[in-house]
Amino acid sequence: MYKAARALLFRLDPETAHDLTLSSLDLAHRLHMQRALAAAPVEDPVTLMGLRFANRVGLAAGLDKNAEHLDALGALGFGFVEVGTVTPRAQSGNPKPRLFRLPEHGAIINRMGFNNQGVDQLVANVVRSRYDGVIGINIGKNLTTPVEQAVDDYLTCLRAVHAHAHYVTVNISSPNTPGLRSLQFGEQLNGLLSALQEENRGLNQRGGRRVPLAVKIAPDMSEPETDLVAECLKACGIEAVIATNTTVSREAVTDSPHADEAGGLSGRPVRQASTTIVRRLRDKLPDITMIGVGGIDSGEAALEKRQAGADLVQLYSGLIYEGPALIEQCARVLKARR
Repeated sequence: MYKAARALLFRLDPETAHDLTLSSLDLAHRLHMQRALAAAPVEDPVTLMGLRFANRVGLAAGLDKNAEHLDALGALGFGFVEVGTVTPRAQSGNPKPRLFRLPEHGAIINRMGFNNQGVDQLVANVVRSRYDGVIGINIGKNLTTPVEQAVDDYLTCLRAVHAHAHYVTVNISSPNTPGLRSLQFGEQLNGLLSALQEENRGLNQRGGRRVPLAVKIAPDMSEPETDLVAECLKACGIEAVIATNTTVSREAVTDSPHADEAGGLSGRPVRQASTTIVRRLRDKLPDITMIGVGGIDSGEAALEKRQAGADLVQLYSGLIYEGPALIEQCARVLKARR
């Protein structure tokens, strides 16, 4: 069923198809037709960061930036759903076109630019939803906020979402906000994470609930850079790392007509790079919760991330190409691996 729908959707502009797909999922959910789209959820509970995940397969941030489709997406069988990236103020993102398919590589290039309706609207949508699974909220900075003042935007978002998230992800790795990736290194990373951890401890205490912080990193780091990030995550007491975001490399897609498009490349070409980062971080951080994402388009690819050290995995581009059946496939393979 999805293959037929995909053939039609892929005739449309990618962003138009994205919006139409999410609207159709919402309609199917309201009509109680989600079982026609996806199998029953795989029960494979695991407790990490003090949270109980229904299974090890989650939705990566970026698909539902404003948490407008939580109920419909949650009904597809995910063990957890991450929404965002959200910024303090609404912003339109980069000019269109900004989303490109590379079907010959099972890949996507995006330069969306954190387009979202602002953190207050996202919180309102989360409050309205009935999804009762684990919700991660991915936070970032506004385009117009100087990198030197980025911590203020992250703190604003953290304070707004804390009461409504099960975990909060600090996105410092999107290539589509100028200067953002500089926050991954050195004193900037240490200063940002230290400030967020201090604020989060206070919010936990005042709110009577513990909300762990995760950090999402890029795949385009050398081994020494990865090791420095690991040291900082450990020193700051970060509980989870999401490895990885999209890549700026085009080495694997030089034959594509979209190879020269600016933005982050996701999907099959980033699989090996993200797995390498997962394995390296697991060696350096044996106790951290590791969420592997990048190029997961089959149960085999999900298992590869797990064997490299990931506790959980997330889907995005693979879901676009393979459809909701991929969720069950990955969850069953990971359950059988136990």
